[in-house]
Amino acid sequence: MNLAYGIRFFSGPVAALLILLFVDIDVANPLTTRMAAVTVWVAIWWMTEIVHLAVTSLLPFLLIPLLGIADTTTIANEYMDPIMFLFIGGFILAIAIERWDLHKRIALRILMRVGKNPATILAGVMGVSYFFSMWISNTATVLMLLAAITAVVHKIEETLSKSNTNEAENETKTSKNKVATGLFIGLAYSATIGGMTTLVGTPPNMVFFRFYEKFFPNNHDIDFASWFSIGFPISLLFLTAAYFVLRLLFIPKKDNIPLEPAYFKEEFKKLGKLRYEEKVVSLIFSATALLWFTRAGIDFGSFKIPGWKNIFPNPDNIQDGTVAIAMALLLFFIPSKSEKGKMLMSWDEAKQLPFHILLLFGSGFALAKGFELSGLSHWLAIKLEFMKGVPPILLILALCTLVTVISEFASNVASIQLMLPIILPLVEVLDVHPLTLMLPATLAASLGFMLPIATAPNTIVFGSNRIKVSDMMVAGFILNLIGILMITAGVMLLK
Repeated sequence: MNLAYGIRFFSGPVAALLILLFVDIDVANPLTTRMAAVTVWVAIWWMTEIVHLAVTSLLPFLLIPLLGIADTTTIANEYMDPIMFLFIGGFILAIAIERWDLHKRIALRILMRVGKNPATILAGVMGVSYFFSMWISNTATVLMLLAAITAVVHKIEETLSKSNTNEAENETKTSKNKVATGLFIGLAYSATIGGMTTLVGTPPNMVFFRFYEKFFPNNHDIDFASWFSIGFPISLLFLTAAYFVLRLLFIPKKDNIPLEPAYFKEEFKKLGKLRYEEKVVSLIFSATALLWFTRAGIDFGSFKIPGWKNIFPNPDNIQDGTVAIAMALLLFFIPSKSEKGKMLMSWDEAKQLPFHILLLFGSGFALAKGFELSGLSHWLAIKLEFMKGVPPILLILALCTLVTVISEFASNVASIQLMLPIILPLVEVLDVHPLTLMLPATLAASLGFMLPIATAPNTIVFGSNRIKVSDMMVAGFILNLIGILMITAGVMLLK
């Protein structure tokens, strides 16, 4: 164990021990101090990633009962929350799309239409990445598209080399590097932005959804369709802004030369005709989205379309997770025609499920439960009363900025899980609708654009060795600012 590793490893438990020994948050209730110690330990390990995030996520399960804050059964229940099944079902659908190459067909079809020059290809790449990340994880989206985008970059570089034969070699090389940087960063950023659009698009959205349902069970104002009505316009405007920023930074006019779109057509032809399996998976995928949107009904103001869940005797028992599991199960029972004796999905493929995310979810819910049972939430509410006079717009702006900064150094899931338990008492103190603070904080958790370690998409494209940290920091800083302002303005307009 080297010194740096040792310092990072022991910083968590030592900080927790110092709080337990020398801090009295509430003299009348020692549980608040104990819960604060647990939270600090977990936060330090999440932010430093000294061990895998999933390993750290097991700490609340161990420490909360040991310190007498809650019993093991209570905390264990938090680790298997119903929201987990929305995630499981959605990810199984994503695996099926990847298994039958449906994502490649959609991506190439779009690039065939827009692949006229580097600028339009950037728009196509970002559009495809944005669309897929609405429904599947941002990480999976980037991994699925990375190989195709790398091939596109090579084709663009060949064309740039031919067109710049009369220019200095160094200038040509710089141009190629800039275009490649723009496409790779565009792939990562658009996947992150697309995840903001739907409840299943990125884990922070689902963490928020469960927190909201649990602590405000009588509100009934957030489901798949209502989130989309908020997330889609904000994310689409943000995507548009991101495109123009990246085009301005990385695709100058002199390098935006016409390209031969034959490459995309050739790659598309290699896929052959649309197979039976692709048709069925696309049908199930489309049906899932439709069922999510219409489960609770759609309100158009002058008239309302009732939700299909009302045909059941207990409609409130039907949730978005119910739909996800029902449609995912279909994949295990519909036979494949090209692979005799196999179904569209088998457990061997389903084992790709990122179970560590389930532990991350559970740990966040366990921390929130600990805040509630220990009295730490109540203590925070009292301490935050000084913020009553702060204008909501300034509060939202400050909250988005804080969450964004945290997300640059910690995973977006960890950052929102640390913030939501703090926001809950703030909502109580300020007497505002919980969505006023919880929604912008959740969206801001996806704004880690500056550093390669900020998000998994950033890390993946940085691994291509085609991106400088300085380029990502400049583009990311601009987009973080735009994102903070857009989310703040969007939430204020939608209040």
